[in-house]
Amino acid sequence: MTDISIPEKKSKKTFQQLRPIFSFVLPYKWKMIIGLIFLMCSIVTSLTIPVLSGKFLDVAIGKKDIIFGSITQVGVWFALVLIIQAFFSFFRIFLFSQVSERAMADIRTKLYSKILTLPFTFFEQRRVGELNSRLSADVSQLQDTVSFSLAEFIRQILTIIVGTIYLFIQSTQLTLFMVMIFPVLVILAIIFGKYIRKMAKKTQDELATANVIVEETFQSIQAVKSFTNENWEKNRYQSTMKNVVNQALKVAIFRGFFTSFVIAILFGGLVLVLGYGASLVSEGKMSVGDLTTFIIFSAFIGGSLGGTSELYGQLQKSLGASERILEILEEKSEYSLVEMDEKEQNKPITIQQIEFKEVHFSYPTRTDVKVLSGLNLSIKGGQKIAIVGASGVGKSTTMQLLSRYYDINSGEITINDKNISDFDLIHLRKNIGLVPQEILLFGGTIRENIAYGKPNATEQEIIEAAEKAYAMQFINDFPEKLDTIVGERGVKLSGGQKQRIAIARAILKNPTILILDEATSSLDAESEKWVQLALEVLMKNRTTIIIAHRLATIKQADKIYVLENGKSVEFGTHEDLLQKENGIYKKLVHLQAQGSRL
Repeated sequence: MTDISIPEKKSKKTFQQLRPIFSFVLPYKWKMIIGLIFLMCSIVTSLTIPVLSGKFLDVAIGKKDIIFGSITQVGVWFALVLIIQAFFSFFRIFLFSQVSERAMADIRTKLYSKILTLPFTFFEQRRVGELNSRLSADVSQLQDTVSFSLAEFIRQILTIIVGTIYLFIQSTQLTLFMVMIFPVLVILAIIFGKYIRKMAKKTQDELATANVIVEETFQSIQAVKSFTNENWEKNRYQSTMKNVVNQALKVAIFRGFFTSFVIAILFGGLVLVLGYGASLVSEGKMSVGDLTTFIIFSAFIGGSLGGTSELYGQLQKSLGASERILEILEEKSEYSLVEMDEKEQNKPITIQQIEFKEVHFSYPTRTDVKVLSGLNLSIKGGQKIAIVGASGVGKSTTMQLLSRYYDINSGEITINDKNISDFDLIHLRKNIGLVPQEILLFGGTIRENIAYGKPNATEQEIIEAAEKAYAMQFINDFPEKLDTIVGERGVKLSGGQKQRIAIARAILKNPTILILDEATSSLDAESEKWVQLALEVLMKNRTTIIIAHRLATIKQADKIYVLENGKSVEFGTHEDLLQKENGIYKKLVHLQAQGSRL
């Protein structure tokens, strides 16, 4: 009993999963319905062609009636039917294309919006190329189905049903003889369809892997060229594409075998029907025109059956693509991108106290590694505090937790005695500004990158932010000034220039909490001087948290926390910590002083 019920549940679940996909078509249901009406009208007109073909022969051998009195009259009817058929076909294709284009645009937008709202853990487990494949290849597969395959599938099914009914009316004996092959085809369609869907999903997965390689190679092109690994990358991509081809060919073999088998059965059946029909004509039980009509109808139905097998395979491939899309749409978002009160979102939080109380944390993807083990921090509003310690002690992690990129395992993080999980996530993050060590700029203009801190900023606000960040000095040296294209990830700018643009962006955002994560560690002395001046402007009247390896940059901090083994082991001012015998901070200062003398 168990073995029988499991496939049924899977089948039922598959079609239930498709409902969210077809829900994107609902806003355009009337166009879809009108398109279906044109589709049915197109089927009716196309099925009159076999009738008219038979009338041609009947009239030619002298069998006439009131409507079809001559070959010319039959020809006029033929021409009229073809014109009407062309009219119906045009509007059917036009309407289905409108529905598919708009519905797929909605799916892409929904999918993109969904991905944007997913937590960091999702992006740690997925690669950019794979997500890009979801938005492009998988949705394109669905688009083919909605715009063409689905309509054609309905067309073929209706052609089979209507055509079979007509044939039963015309000759029950011949029709019963013909439909004996139907059950065989239905059983084969179910068996082959199941395997085609599974293999099509694997093909899409392999294609996504190939897209990942392309995305990562282009993003890291400098490293590729530096290590002269162009040939290795080519071979890696070539190997993956072989897997794509092999998987696609497996699908093609199944589909080809199924289609060939169907065609062989259909044409074999057609020959038998023709032979049996010829005997009926010789016995005077059927006219030549009626037999011709029957044969052409049978050919129409046979072609539809053959086409249905092909389209059924396409629909099964689409099921695989839809499953991959729904995997993402069913992921849990951090928040919803619904329209909210902008005033409430942008309302500044007046910082009185930020506290970390016995915070324990492990990354969701590495639960066995404890990053924080009972961390305690206390930051008063307006203070400039620094967090120092060896690499891997959890300095940057601490600030990621404050921004709620991850949820803590235990303990509590509060702002003004209110747990940060009780804040609206967008409101919380709008009040936190980050200037990291590695600045990632968008590939557009300097203006667009600065304005990212406040998308509706005026030209004057952008210029003022750039001036406060000491960025206008180098911006004015460019011929295009603010309209200068920075290139992919800001490749056309130096490290110091990118840092000052990031600072200008943070100034424009005007956060109440500022996080500086190793903001000057990779700069030369000249760039560091300008960036430091810009940072002083940015830190003014803000609660600032500085994460630094270079201890010379944090001497003026109101309080310095020293982290070790995931917890705070020392805190105080620079002078206080230097007074501690065998203190960790004192040892770090001593080691850096020795390093600078070397």
